[in-house]
Amino acid sequence: MTATTDTLSPSAAVEKVMRLAPVIPVLVIEDIEHALPIAEALVAGGLPALEVTLRTECAIEAIKIMKQVPGAVVGAGTVLSPDDLKRSIDAGAEFIVSPGLTPMLAEAAYKTKIPFLPGTANASDVMFALECGFDRLKFFPAMAAGGPPALKAISAPLMAAKFCPTGGVTPQNAPEWLALDAVLCVGGSWMVPKGKPDVAKIEADARLAAGLAR
Repeated sequence: MTATTDTLSPSAAVEKVMRLAPVIPVLVIEDIEHALPIAEALVAGGLPALEVTLRTECAIEAIKIMKQVPGAVVGAGTVLSPDDLKRSIDAGAEFIVSPGLTPMLAEAAYKTKIPFLPGTANASDVMFALECGFDRLKFFPAMAAGGPPALKAISAPLMAAKFCPTGGVTPQNAPEWLALDAVLCVGGSWMVPKGKPDVAKIEADARLAAGLAR
């Protein structure tokens, strides 16, 4: 998969990422030395799509390093602006995730044709994203926005949209999210806690996450 594939529409391309596994790990890399072992452990555990959030100074470098892992499909999260988008694509990000959507970011992302999951939290957000040409969306913050009952209600009249709920998703509630027809995958951070990575545990937790039913 490449960021600018000519064989798939943007919608189909991002859905391909969403269907790689039931869970997309949401990663905050604070020490660049941790990037490679974390990526290796997650991919070995069956979670190839990796979202590196742009919340730390080493995030862009982490994207470059994680892309070295065979089988990894590395994306950038917390993309807030066209500048963030450009930096992420230049680093080799293969998909983009944002907590929300603005007209400027929507236009920039649409022009690049990169797989893009803009954040939505309510029906108006979803309608705006659909108007901008995006129908594969992040639901964020998933639990604070009302949890599975809220998304079930929102998605009923907006059937074109499919979602990746993120924010408060845990191993305990992930099955409830994944049981919704509108949900293709979830985003979660529980596989990689803060601190020095315990790669054996990360791989084990990734295997459990990869085995969640959709």
